[in-house]
Amino acid sequence: MKILADAHIPYLRGIAEQFGEIEYLPGNQFSKETISDKDALIVRTVTHFGEEILSGTNVKLICSATIGFDHIDTEYCDTYGISWRTAPGCNANSVEQYVTASLLYLADKYKFDLKEKTIGIVGVGNVGSKVEIACKKLGMHVLLNDPPLVEMMYASSLSRQFVDLETIKRESDLITLHTPLTKTGKHKTYHLADEQFFNTLGKKPFIINSCRGSVVDNIALKNALKSEKISGVVIDCWENEPNIDTELLRLVDIATPHIAGYSADGKWMATKMSLENLNDFFELGIHPIKLIPLPSPENTVIDLKNIEPFKQLAYAIWKTYNPMEETKNLQENPDKFYWFRSNYPLRREYYAYEIKNADSEIIPVLKQLGFNVQ
Repeated sequence: MKILADAHIPYLRGIAEQFGEIEYLPGNQFSKETISDKDALIVRTVTHFGEEILSGTNVKLICSATIGFDHIDTEYCDTYGISWRTAPGCNANSVEQYVTASLLYLADKYKFDLKEKTIGIVGVGNVGSKVEIACKKLGMHVLLNDPPLVEMMYASSLSRQFVDLETIKRESDLITLHTPLTKTGKHKTYHLADEQFFNTLGKKPFIINSCRGSVVDNIALKNALKSEKISGVVIDCWENEPNIDTELLRLVDIATPHIAGYSADGKWMATKMSLENLNDFFELGIHPIKLIPLPSPENTVIDLKNIEPFKQLAYAIWKTYNPMEETKNLQENPDKFYWFRSNYPLRREYYAYEIKNADSEIIPVLKQLGFNVQ
């Protein structure tokens, strides 16, 4: 079996070889010629896989090491018998870490208490559910919106309360988006947050987009910032990546190069799920699948001894991930958007760290988030 894999997918090289003859190329070098004789592809979101690249090839399976699939023409694939698989939920904890770090940054910058704020979560799948749990641990009032989920009758079985988008727009101090990108259908999300959305907000909320760039109309977002219809923006996902709007880049509070889900833990899980999909589809019977162990962070201990109690939670989380360094780098070098993604440094999630000397009031939250607290 012949496999072509994106060279920038971590924890794959030296491991995928157990499944067949494998070649590695950067995602932006995938073409009809390079994939033509391959049985399977292991990909990221860099290349769009539709008729123009897939027709006439030998490809039978596309394994995407991502939660989304808007880079795959699923209708074409389904019509022509090309199977496709993603890694749902692989980076949910990583995105939650990103959103939590961003919320604490906004609270610190604008001097407000998260416990006094209402957050609207639009999209309550694997990622949105993790964000919901974290926001409740932070003491926030949480509103949930996910019409497709409600229609599928999951809401009642999960004993959750859902509201419509108008309620989110009217009552939220912060709105965070966690939907897939869909361009058709009853609940399409393309430009869900458009000019009309921003013109009908009840408050002046902060907007966080860490799902897909085109869920938010970036021109409308920029205009909403300029006209002060919103208080600020955290944006990880942009329209027209990597050629992002540099004016918008300069206006936002946090700007990152589509890396919210880029923890080592999330990437490792995506690779694991991709290999499992490959194994299952071709019925290779490889058990157990050999995997590379996750590396430890350089400093695994976070000591809060000299940190004021009310600053300890933010300090601990920012020690695991602080988006401001990435914001500075991207604002200074927007042309390196793709490079920043492809050369992302090691980021580990909470459970990789040990907390010492935490205040007794902070310890429960730290433990609930997943830190090892001594």
